This record gives sequence, C-alpha cells and structure tokens, in this order.
Amino acid sequence: MREFDKISIQEMSKEDMLMIIEALEYTGTHTKIKAFIDLKNNILKELSSLADTTEEEFVQYLNR
Repeated sequence: MREFDKISIQEMSKEDMLMIIEALEYTGTHTKIKAFIDLKNNILKELSSLADTTEEEFVQYLNR
C-alpha cells in the first residue's frame, strides 16, 4: 500500500463536504468530544481561507 500524508478533496461534492462538516458538529455536540468540533473548525478554517471568504459565507455556499 502506498503511504501519503495528505488527501485531496478536489473531487468531493459540496453536498458531501457539508455532510462531513455537519456530522462532525453533531458528533462533537452529542458526545462532548472536543476533537470532533476542533476538526470541523479546522476544516472550515482551511476551506474558507482557500476560498478567500469567511467561514459563515463558506457554509452558506455549501448549503446552496
């Protein structure tokens, strides 16, 4: 098996990304495991930075 440090999300649909973000939020909220919320926040921070927008605007974009 080939090893790699990073995974590209280039081909992921907006709907799939939104589902991942919502699942991390839901899981973190209901299990009280901070790592899920941190991961969601890190993903949103990185993607909104790449899109040159705020995290809130990026989530709105995913919801369209």
